[in-house]
Amino acid sequence: MLLPTLVTCLAGCAFLLSPVSEGCGPGRGYGKRRSPRKLAPLAYKQFSPNVAEKTLGASGRYEGKITRNSERFKELTPNYNPDIIFKDEENTGADRMMTQRCKDKLNSLAISVMNLWPGVRLRVTEGWDEDGHHSEESLHYEGRAVDITTSDRDRNKYAMLARLAVEAGFDWVYYESKAHIHCSVKSDHSVAAKSGGCFPAEALVTLEGGGQKPISDLRPGDRVLSSSGSDGCGPLAFSEVLTFLDRDRTTPRLFHTLQTDSGARLSLTAAHLIFVSEGNCSEGAEPARGALRTAYAGDARPGQCVLVAEGAAGRSHREGRLSRISRVGVTRGRGAFAPLTRQGTLVVDGVVASCYAAVDQHTLAHWAFAPLRLFHSWTGTAGGHGDGVHWYSQVLHWLGRRLNYRVYLSIVCLQKKSSVCEQKYSKDLFFKLNYMEMSCVLLLLWRLTR
Repeated sequence: MLLPTLVTCLAGCAFLLSPVSEGCGPGRGYGKRRSPRKLAPLAYKQFSPNVAEKTLGASGRYEGKITRNSERFKELTPNYNPDIIFKDEENTGADRMMTQRCKDKLNSLAISVMNLWPGVRLRVTEGWDEDGHHSEESLHYEGRAVDITTSDRDRNKYAMLARLAVEAGFDWVYYESKAHIHCSVKSDHSVAAKSGGCFPAEALVTLEGGGQKPISDLRPGDRVLSSSGSDGCGPLAFSEVLTFLDRDRTTPRLFHTLQTDSGARLSLTAAHLIFVSEGNCSEGAEPARGALRTAYAGDARPGQCVLVAEGAAGRSHREGRLSRISRVGVTRGRGAFAPLTRQGTLVVDGVVASCYAAVDQHTLAHWAFAPLRLFHSWTGTAGGHGDGVHWYSQVLHWLGRRLNYRVYLSIVCLQKKSSVCEQKYSKDLFFKLNYMEMSCVLLLLWRLTR
């Protein structure tokens, strides 16, 4: 019974980590080119990928309406591509406003349209919506969605137009209506649009002997300072380094740098998880249970607090203390390293951080890697000590691509966490799953409700 349980657990883990990017972690990399193949038009009412639009495997969650007076309006950029016709029936230029990612995909699609149908251009009928004409939480309100046709309005072309949009890199494409194709993209700063999580080569960790070592020099078996709590709280303790989930010594990367009032300065990629306060915090205070959550480094903001392991004059605390983020910046570095400890946490440059990335809950990510920790307990090694993405991450990605997304939809529907379920899916979907898929659903639901 142990082996089937482990296989089912591993399959379930794939659903937690498979939709994310491959750089510094499992999943498909941002901007990765697809291998050449014959293009098949989308069928009417078909959407690609075959998941709900606002899920991690597609365009991601709705992040809030953008208005001309809001701080986020600066996230939008106008598109003046002469090869694209903008309907702009409001005569305000709103249809031209979009996120940079949406703009890039739209410009790419415009080229494909002209190449396939000479003399025909791409036409945008709906872009950013500032007037409330779409359904609640529509991605049109964030400039992340467009409705498109061809300039000749030949509806016989729309099925292939939808396929071209998929090939152009839109994160979700829907042959929504006989009159247009709906396309949307991930948020520019969402984890789903970025690479995975790593630390720069020069980041420092604290060893059990009291010294410090660059993270690039760590080896499996080293014991480093970490937090024993699943939410970052709890006593600081030393935890064994099992392996590296990713190790890249040469590739240039962008790192988000968080500076705190205590003087700690942490750099890590945007998709890496850190522990931050939910609300107001007091400098130097011990965090209360439940006061912290995990957040992507790219979403950290000044005023939030993180956990630091050092106090005034370098005095170490037995537990992490809160320190307010005073400044957030972006720096360039070369190389990226993602060590995995048995606790799933580690203290880097004096700040408590998760070992995981691309999944927005540390507890779930830690559970997803339980089979690897068990494998290490049995064999004394987790393998994958060379450069590159760890084999276990690749297995999760491989499984996630092949197991049916109905598992994910069943979990969402059975937990009643999405209005999409009420509109398009029913609970009897669960009973149509095969044994492996049903096992994944039950296992994940059991863990999520504990």
